[in-house]
Amino acid sequence: MPDVFSHPWLGGLFGDAELESLLSAETVLNNMLAVEAAYTRALGNVGQAEPQAVDAVLASLAAFSPDLPKLAKGTLNDGVVLPSLVKEIRKTISEEHHSALHKGMTSQDVIDTALVLTLKPIFALMRSRLDEAVHAIDQLITEYGENALMGRTRMQAALTISVKDRMNSWKRPLLQNQSRLEQLKPSILCIQLGGAVGDRKAFGLDGDEIAAYMADKLSLSNPTNCWHTDRSTIAEFASWLSLTTGALGKIGQDVTLMSQQGISEIQLAGGGGSSAMPHKQNPVQAELLETLARFNATQLSGIHQALVHEQERSGAAWMLEWMILPQMIVATGKALSVVQTTLTGVDSLGH
Repeated sequence: MPDVFSHPWLGGLFGDAELESLLSAETVLNNMLAVEAAYTRALGNVGQAEPQAVDAVLASLAAFSPDLPKLAKGTLNDGVVLPSLVKEIRKTISEEHHSALHKGMTSQDVIDTALVLTLKPIFALMRSRLDEAVHAIDQLITEYGENALMGRTRMQAALTISVKDRMNSWKRPLLQNQSRLEQLKPSILCIQLGGAVGDRKAFGLDGDEIAAYMADKLSLSNPTNCWHTDRSTIAEFASWLSLTTGALGKIGQDVTLMSQQGISEIQLAGGGGSSAMPHKQNPVQAELLETLARFNATQLSGIHQALVHEQERSGAAWMLEWMILPQMIVATGKALSVVQTTLTGVDSLGH
């Protein structure tokens, strides 16, 4: 059974085609090939690979078309895709040139750096959608900000407030998450290059130069240390995802409560229908924001479990990260898209 993001009909509710494309197997594979190409060029740059071998490997990488069933079978056997991927690429080049491909790197170097390359456009998309959500709130403040609302504490009527007051409570966490995202980018968008046990000794005396060259070619930063077992920046990004959907979930819950019959502090265009009660207009989009917030909050604990890497590399913790992080990304992207639809679909707000 497919997950809810790609399900034949649940995908209409939960899915985000743009983000799923950015996270697709094709995208990730192309990023892994880009990492291998940058490494081959770096080997040539420091004189560890002959120019003819570099050219041969780069030509092979540019033309490579994977046999996905073979990669799946290899991943089942090895627990990671790189051994079978490198084996298939090497079949396309002469043996004398094999040392210009992957030699010295470990699978995690390639997969982690490919992950970072995958995240780079996702960061840009998240920031763009976050900006749009803030703008939509500003538009509501401009149009309805001076209207009155009943302020409610513990879901009981308290004192009268303005629409602007509640809108600002929605907006502040989003502004904070704009800043948090920019602060995270330098620490996350960096290469991984440690070799078998993370000490770069497999590259001889050229490890730092190779890493710097790769970072430049891939437009990433070059950390001073290998982060094979230090997943703190991944966990920080997952926390950002959960904080963002949490802020959007608060908006969704407020909208749901404000739209209740008898309160009717907000009127939304459209609304979901009921199979049994055709008079109803359910606040489906607002409810979805709540659901996605709770989903990411639940998944975050799994990412924190994936922080526990034994010795110089973990298989189990790393696999857990692969399972959880993409779904958190799609959930957050979907929530940012949904909040924009919800806020721009407001027909009236306050009194």
